[in-house]
Amino acid sequence: MKPAPRLLIAMAILLLCALLLGALDALAIELPAIINSLWWTLLILLGVAALIDAWLLHKAPSPSLERNLPGQLPLGRWSDVQLTLHHGYNQQTQVQLFDHSPQDMATEHLPQDVVLRPGEQTRTSYRVRPLVRGHFRFPRAEISLPSRLGLWNGRRRLELAGETRVYPDFARLHGAQLLAVDDWLSQIGVRQHQRRGLGMEFHQLREFRDGDSLRQIDWKATARKRTPIAREYQDERDQQLVFMLDCGRRMRSQDGELSHFDHALNASLLLSYIALRQGDAVGLSTFASDQHRYLAPVKGVAQLNVLLNAVYDLKSTQLPADYSAATDALLSRQRRRALVVIVTNLRDEDDQELLNAVKRLGRQHRVLVASLREEVLDALRQTPVQNLDSALAYCGTVDYLNARDKLHERLLANNVPVLDARPSELGPELVSRYLAWKKAGVI
Repeated sequence: MKPAPRLLIAMAILLLCALLLGALDALAIELPAIINSLWWTLLILLGVAALIDAWLLHKAPSPSLERNLPGQLPLGRWSDVQLTLHHGYNQQTQVQLFDHSPQDMATEHLPQDVVLRPGEQTRTSYRVRPLVRGHFRFPRAEISLPSRLGLWNGRRRLELAGETRVYPDFARLHGAQLLAVDDWLSQIGVRQHQRRGLGMEFHQLREFRDGDSLRQIDWKATARKRTPIAREYQDERDQQLVFMLDCGRRMRSQDGELSHFDHALNASLLLSYIALRQGDAVGLSTFASDQHRYLAPVKGVAQLNVLLNAVYDLKSTQLPADYSAATDALLSRQRRRALVVIVTNLRDEDDQELLNAVKRLGRQHRVLVASLREEVLDALRQTPVQNLDSALAYCGTVDYLNARDKLHERLLANNVPVLDARPSELGPELVSRYLAWKKAGVI
């Protein structure tokens, strides 16, 4: 409980009057005795009123509060939290409301001044924007309740436990289900390539059309129908895709509001969505993490929810990336041939260790190394050199990028495909490579 502005103003007025009376008394200016009596009377009345008002506020019941909190929140997006207040007050009361949201969430429209009207429920809302993924708890809310005479404000804490999960921002894909997959892919910058060869599954027979290859003609059906009949193929299905996700210290680099690790998660989920829609099975294996997580490849759109629940609370760590141990863990569990996508941030010191690990994986699986490149490196390389500091920064950036390029060239020389992309472009680049390999029949 603390004094309200009305009580502070009244006390300030009485104090000014006391100073004025004291000054007049020091100047030997006589005033009627009733003025001093009136001042003391006002002081006593204010004190009594304040005590009674404080007692009434202490006895006043607190309003009850309900919080309608979404069970899932998307990372980095604003979402509404609904609050409903129930009360039994017989007169209109204005309260100040504040909800104790987690530290890693930005808020808007808090605190709020809410008017409680007799016989009515009061609904209000505010907005939250999660800054990190994970599991979050809302412990309580707080209400500032005015006293009957407005001399005090009572601080009431209402225990109101709530929980929610913050997932990667994947909501846009669910909206995209209303669109044709090809149209949606073109909107996000995914490039699809024409098929080379016939590495596809047979789909159906149909009449020969302009543009069909002579290799597609089914001669037996053509002889029976006495008209050219062609075989129609579709992309091979029932294949397996496994992500090896680096959770180590290199993925803690920040580009914008998201870390490299969050960009890697978003890109992996984007490709998972596309692969599952293509009829393939998708799995996941983490390394350089506090707790190793493995999901066996499974087909079906429901697998996307399983992936989301498995990675929503993953955090990057300070551990180094151990590619040999990660390879051992995956080979011991993944027996069937699969496309293994290693999502990491390569350094020149990874040269021999990474190469050995990828060679071992390549004996059984198709491997793609996706390496994230810091946005700041491209910016520094394009910044004009104007002084010694900028020259040193430019030279250091070029040396670092050259070392990365040499590592990529050595991997390519050993038939290990490498995808070097900025974090914001990783998702579309991965999908483009996946679809190109599917149509070429090389997965």
